[in-house]
Amino acid sequence: MTNEALQSLISSWFPELEFTEEKSQFLNISVQPEHLYQLMTQLKSNSETSFDYLFCLSGVDWGTELGVVYHLESITYRHSIVVKVKTADRENPTFDTVCDIWRTAEFHEREVFDFFGIKFNNHPNLKRLFLTEEWDGFPLRKDYVDEINMIVK
Repeated sequence: MTNEALQSLISSWFPELEFTEEKSQFLNISVQPEHLYQLMTQLKSNSETSFDYLFCLSGVDWGTELGVVYHLESITYRHSIVVKVKTADRENPTFDTVCDIWRTAEFHEREVFDFFGIKFNNHPNLKRLFLTEEWDGFPLRKDYVDEINMIVK
């Protein structure tokens, strides 16, 4: 399915989504946090899209907003998309988990929690993955400061 056909189909489910096609080959979809889980469920379960492979899940600090970027692919149809979700709430950034949709998301979400402090509602085991429990702060945030280990120019 082409990016245009995907956009047409997906926008019929959720008209409020924003679509862009950046320099990459992927159709980019921006979704509001309250619609994330429903969109992701539909993308996987719909027979026309069948996005059965979550091949990347990354946390992002855009400066004023924190978010998560999901790269999805359909093994059956060989089409791919990128889904982005953002929040301006840097004190308590929270999104719904997708690990019950794609099991591989469980560890990716733990990594994002560990390094960005983004929480995932209904995650079965949301705890630090790499850093110790005593670690203070989230080292991949742009506002993170570590007086001992950071090199500042």
